[in-house]
Amino acid sequence: MSIEDAVHNIGERRPGFRPRVAFVLGSGLGQVAERIEAPTRISYAELPGFPVPTVAGHAGSLVLGRLAGVDVLCLNGRVHAYEGGDGAERLKVLVRTVKQSGAEVLVLTNAAGSLRPEVGPGSLVLIRDHINMLGFNPLQGPNDEAWGPRFFSMRDAYDPALAARFHEAARAAGIALPDGVYLAYPGPNFETPAEIRAFRTLGADLVGMSTVPEVLVARHCGLTVAALSAVTNLAEGMSEVTPSHAETLEQGAKIAQSLEKLILAFLESLKHGV
Repeated sequence: MSIEDAVHNIGERRPGFRPRVAFVLGSGLGQVAERIEAPTRISYAELPGFPVPTVAGHAGSLVLGRLAGVDVLCLNGRVHAYEGGDGAERLKVLVRTVKQSGAEVLVLTNAAGSLRPEVGPGSLVLIRDHINMLGFNPLQGPNDEAWGPRFFSMRDAYDPALAARFHEAARAAGIALPDGVYLAYPGPNFETPAEIRAFRTLGADLVGMSTVPEVLVARHCGLTVAALSAVTNLAEGMSEVTPSHAETLEQGAKIAQSLEKLILAFLESLKHGV
């Protein structure tokens, strides 16, 4: 899998373009990409070694352009560990292509279940830390020193300065934005009520099936990271509603409007310095 080939392909399609911020859009959140001005759209399938999502709600396209006056690279869709194949390598290709494209900041979004009754469907939550229950790390195996060190700190994996900027943007946009700890669960099944009770004991506020591997690869190669969860449901055992992917997509589409408003306010703030 050649990251250089993917970056070269992107450069041919949009010569001289250097994004400042990259976004990954999760399940049902793809409409944010529709706001990008003067877009160049590239299917993941056209990029050598790029991971092609197999899950509904993940378009599998890269969009380059301007959003709120900032040059951005938007990854509309992601792959998950439960999709099988060489997931670790595919995740590294996606994130390292972002790094090689020149982006300095990676903003990850996902659809998640809430473990806090007061943070119900329709809420946005800023991830401040995570718990990795996936059972793997995409950086396991031989380390490539060209990308990053063998051992690296995750103390501020979710950048405090970016978090402060997102909170400021949320206040400006009139959007409630609590902090939370995200727990990554392997899936593809939803969690059991007993697992949710255990995860709450561990200190988790949110549960989902993505994001953590991307954060690991991003921090390894020096990208600055922020992450947002769009709450689509209360986790299993916390309501009478049985979680489903259809509900995730439906609720994600509803929350996408608030997410778009928050992202635009965040990008507006970047015009005045990082």
